Amino acid sequence: MITSRTSSAPDPAADRSEVAADRCLHSLSPQSRELSGITPSGALTLGNYLGALRRFTEHQDDAFYFVANLHALTTDHHPEQLRRATLSTAALFIAAGLDPERATVFLQSDVPAHVELSYLLESTAHLGELSRMIQFKQKGGRPGTRASLFTYPCLMAADILLYDATDVPVGGDQSQHLELARDLAIRFNTLYGRTFVVPRLAPAAFTTRVRDLADPTTKMSKSAPADAPGVIRMLDDPDTISRKVRRAVTDSDGELRYDPDVKPGIANLAEILAALTAGTPEQVLDSVSGYGALKQLCTDVVIAELEPVRRRHQELFADPAELLGMLAVGAARARTVADAVVTRARAAIGVVSAVGASGVADPPAGYHAVHTVKRLPPS
Repeated sequence: MITSRTSSAPDPAADRSEVAADRCLHSLSPQSRELSGITPSGALTLGNYLGALRRFTEHQDDAFYFVANLHALTTDHHPEQLRRATLSTAALFIAAGLDPERATVFLQSDVPAHVELSYLLESTAHLGELSRMIQFKQKGGRPGTRASLFTYPCLMAADILLYDATDVPVGGDQSQHLELARDLAIRFNTLYGRTFVVPRLAPAAFTTRVRDLADPTTKMSKSAPADAPGVIRMLDDPDTISRKVRRAVTDSDGELRYDPDVKPGIANLAEILAALTAGTPEQVLDSVSGYGALKQLCTDVVIAELEPVRRRHQELFADPAELLGMLAVGAARARTVADAVVTRARAAIGVVSAVGASGVADPPAGYHAVHTVKRLPPS
């Protein structure tokens, strides 16, 4: 997931002498704009809901939220499954409470500027820094590894820089990619003139880190197998949620005490309940009589939270025209912002455009067409 806040764009005509200052000085607009993207690499989980979607609804005015479906192309995938996952993720954005009248919700692939700026940044990045990215080290280097897995950090950087991001809240698993976005912005500005706002890395705001119910030492991942017993999906029905929580791993001492290191299973259930009830894990544990009661309370609260979202998702999927219409409107809004930024970048790096806003070639001022007719000999 990508999360950032944006401010007003820099002046593309600014002198190069301002580049050094741009590296250090940033000004947030009075109303900052949030930008986040989620890759449709699997069915969204309770962790995605608590850590992202529910928070989106609290910051959605003038915000941009997109399904990062181009990022899902970096590994093997089934096209039809990707199409369904993309639309399902978008539907969950809306079902979770995002209002398309307030927030801009769109598909990454519907804004071509993401791809174009990614290539301009690939032309700025160095081979060595891309080869050091942790994701590529973990997943790359095998037979059949896709080139996009190597270059996708440039696409992630484009996702951020297209919207003039200033402060970027980041978790540990994404900090390296956001450091690269910052490095590329500085390098581009130094080589070609002040073009991008250089994002600052900011400590991530507290979000609930939901852990796997079957293995509470690991996070609840949307990339886990579809039948993973410890992963609550946002679209799970009540019976499935009840079964997964009932089988959640705890411990054998029977003591209701909040200690994430010693009692991670109990702590995980308490943290989930605390996030959903606006309490603290300690308050949650004080309110129940035992492990069974804790699991039952967690089951009831999770179902009450997710069931309305699941029903709204079903309505949107039953009428895809409504969903696609909202996404089309969002994409048009996003393009008005992103196109202006990529136009700055094209001009700065030296890419000539012969096509004007009308979509047809605009001849330079003072140009007069001269037609030369070559006479062919008679046959």
